[in-house]
Amino acid sequence: MYVSRPSRRTALVLAAVALAALAVVTLIAYLTAGQKATPTAKPPLEPPVAPVHVTKKQLAALPRATTYAKLRHAEKDPAPHASATGQILHPKHTKILYTTPGGPPLAVLPTTQLDNPTWLPVIETRPGWTRVLLPTRPNGATGWLHTADNSTEQTANPYEVRVDLSDRRLTLLKHSAPTGSWPVAVGAPDTPTPTGRTFLLASLTPPEITYSPLILPLGAHSEVLQTYDGGPGTIGLHGWPDSSVFGKALSHGCVRLPRQALTTLSHLPLGTPVLVSA
Repeated sequence: MYVSRPSRRTALVLAAVALAALAVVTLIAYLTAGQKATPTAKPPLEPPVAPVHVTKKQLAALPRATTYAKLRHAEKDPAPHASATGQILHPKHTKILYTTPGGPPLAVLPTTQLDNPTWLPVIETRPGWTRVLLPTRPNGATGWLHTADNSTEQTANPYEVRVDLSDRRLTLLKHSAPTGSWPVAVGAPDTPTPTGRTFLLASLTPPEITYSPLILPLGAHSEVLQTYDGGPGTIGLHGWPDSSVFGKALSHGCVRLPRQALTTLSHLPLGTPVLVSA
């Protein structure tokens, strides 16, 4: 069969149509690619949750969140072996602690702890709310403060203390870099030093200096001893006159420090996180 060739005019028309189609396809591909590259809009932030109303009667019945208290309904620390946020918080006046943002009241947080100003490490924040570690039993207890009313003071803290129970060594970090490390004595097998993150609660000078010129109570308690020497079994950092104990596990749970370590730690801000690992 014989097929005649298309005329020059017809060929030009067909070429023009093909070029136009190619241009349309290219434009569609470009626009589609542009649409894919455009970031999706972020969802709006949820408004802060308001705290529940607490009556005067309920407020009077709430326990005080101190080293002497036990808060059975407190939420446990969700990351007990992690570093804190680098922020510490001080209540300007007595504040209500809540189990969760918008949840039921848990306790009241006083402005002082053991005659020292209350400073607690921040471990989580949400709009209008701040979660802190508490100095109460059980170890790792946490509570939420409604902070949208500017009734708290919050500041950055570059320090962290780490205690390695297996190496029996304490290390001080500043901005995550070690600045000092010392052998220490830790809890004996029958009265171990509790693990997890806690914090410097107070700095106390004993009325009569025996084994240490300074006691640094922590926001943690012995898991074995409910009371010790008239107190609630609070774990602390303190000095010890006999250097032969360092590097050993023989205390009632406290961490015994060389003189230089105690002097260095005495200058740390209250609320400084202390991370104890096995």
